[in-house]
Amino acid sequence: MTPEPGPPVAAFFVRARLAAGTLAGADCPVVGVRPDGGGDSGARVGQNEAVPFLLLIEDDDAIRTGLELALTRQGHRVAAAASGEDGLKLFKEQRPDLIVLDVMLPGIDGFEVCRRIRRTDQLPIILLTARSDDIDVVVGLESGADDYVVKPVQPRVLDARIRAVLRRGERENSDSSAYGSVVIDRSAMTVTKDGEDLQLTPTELRLLLELSRRPGQALSRQQLLRLVWEHDYLGDSRLVDACVQRLRAKVEDVPSAPTLIRTVRGVGYRLDPPA
Repeated sequence: MTPEPGPPVAAFFVRARLAAGTLAGADCPVVGVRPDGGGDSGARVGQNEAVPFLLLIEDDDAIRTGLELALTRQGHRVAAAASGEDGLKLFKEQRPDLIVLDVMLPGIDGFEVCRRIRRTDQLPIILLTARSDDIDVVVGLESGADDYVVKPVQPRVLDARIRAVLRRGERENSDSSAYGSVVIDRSAMTVTKDGEDLQLTPTELRLLLELSRRPGQALSRQQLLRLVWEHDYLGDSRLVDACVQRLRAKVEDVPSAPTLIRTVRGVGYRLDPPA
């Protein structure tokens, strides 16, 4: 039976616009929500595709409701929490594929939530921050976050970042390569050191894979932003520097004197094969 057009659909659209008004701005409608009730064709998930399960931790009711609605319309399954404590509880009860985490939370803040999760798990984390030019971003990235989005959040931007991060963990059809005691198995998407598995985040793994494809070749920070983070604009090089720092702590014998992942002054980084 064809659904009867009328106020319910229009009311739903108005509620969606109001809920996400502070997220996307007056000139940026909620992704996938149309007055006719249809969805964004780019947001549909095929029958054989796994639906990404996200955990959204955000204390602002309007932002949390608007993002939950927009991300659901984009084809994600979303669980939401209003505090760091509730978020950690949900994380333990039902492990998500990715966490969207606000920095400024009451009680346990986003930085501490990120640190606690990183003690036991390497799943992707995207931070929501009100500022992009201060210590919040640096502290967040050093805490183990994979990426960040500045408020006010545009749902389409956040959805693109989420999908980019999730793609970093996709398997590749290739062989393995050894760099001293470090072995990268591209088909299994694993890295070992001295025979022991290294617990890398998807972003750390993708960064190492991109460097290992070009051993001895210097890659600029902007190149790495495009290859790893899929940022096609002049992005934030702090993402690269923080990820390299975390990666060195796991793969180098002496992280403060790296012999594998070298800094190329004024350019970026390169992966040096063992002598």
